[in-house]
Amino acid sequence: MPLPAEILNPEVLLLLAGVAGIAGFIDAIAGGGGLLVLPVLLWAGLTPAQALATNKLQAVFGSFSATIRFVRQGTINLRSMIRAILFSFTGAACGTISVQRIHSEALEKLIPILLISFALYFLFSPRVGDKDAHPRISLTLFSFTIAFVIGFYDGFFGPGTGSFFAMAFVMLLGYNLIKATAHAKLLNFVSNFAALLFFILGGQVLWKVGLVMAVGQVFGSYLGAHMVLRHGAMLIKPLLVIISLAITLKLLLFNG
Repeated sequence: MPLPAEILNPEVLLLLAGVAGIAGFIDAIAGGGGLLVLPVLLWAGLTPAQALATNKLQAVFGSFSATIRFVRQGTINLRSMIRAILFSFTGAACGTISVQRIHSEALEKLIPILLISFALYFLFSPRVGDKDAHPRISLTLFSFTIAFVIGFYDGFFGPGTGSFFAMAFVMLLGYNLIKATAHAKLLNFVSNFAALLFFILGGQVLWKVGLVMAVGQVFGSYLGAHMVLRHGAMLIKPLLVIISLAITLKLLLFNG
């Protein structure tokens, strides 16, 4: 697919890589890095479809980098997450297909309400911290329902997916914030990968741009994962609240 000539300018590519690095750092901790990446890609001259697709490409590298960091530290048990991985992938694939046929206006109105609710929950709930709490549902039921639904959301709409996954792990499975963030990043990588596959089939991915940005994503995500493991809830909790409110403001002020 032909690239806008301006985007191949070294200064523009360097800017995109830098923004991707910052986004990867934020994503690894709280999600919401797409709030930075998508506007910059649109500013650089990409169409909305190209921006969404190229964002998924660079995000896959970032979420994979953070996931590897968490796995190596023993924060993620991959064997226990097989069902959740499969249903997150399936949900994202269905969402990416559906978004081409269904309008997303209803989600644009609903998501700010959910995100504000989540921010208040993170601020005031005693379940949100560095220690595990009692689970409210089984991991199997979580995989069949929540992993599929949030995966679908990521393929269909996207903003705040990492925050939604983290909140679900805390509220429903009782995970502490470090554990929830790590597992959220794993499932977010899976949903990103599934969405990317279908964007590739649609021919919307700008590979040169996405791969340059992936370099920044890898470094930012790896550093963000390191900060999560080092600082725990003291870092994650305020960032999750800030990101949830930032996404809400963006959807209310700029999508209206």
